[in-house]
Amino acid sequence: MKISKPVSSCCVPLLSGQLNHQEAEQLAAIFRVLGEPARLQILSLIAAQSTGEVCACELTEPLGLSQPTLSHHLKVMYEAGLLHKERRGTWIYYRLVPERFEVLHRVLAIPTRRPDAVHSSP
Repeated sequence: MKISKPVSSCCVPLLSGQLNHQEAEQLAAIFRVLGEPARLQILSLIAAQSTGEVCACELTEPLGLSQPTLSHHLKVMYEAGLLHKERRGTWIYYRLVPERFEVLHRVLAIPTRRPDAVHSSP
């Protein structure tokens, strides 16, 4: 005779998350783009400018990248929706897309615990 044990739960059941599958896929693609150190440096340089934008010609020297390599990184970030670009004569100026970074911030923010939340340790 088989005796089954009652199923016990150590934690409160998960009810929902912040992301659905499609949102998770989109964010994973952005994180893949951001997985390249040079791209993080480019974003940092753009974000640090008081004007909020940078001419592509200003990025090669501080990053130590060739023009073709820099252009590739900028293109990848532009196509991922992380950068706006504007041509002014022969130069292209880049600036961050704030909405994309707000989404990343929201997803990565650690929520504060509710005072009435149950917490158990294993």
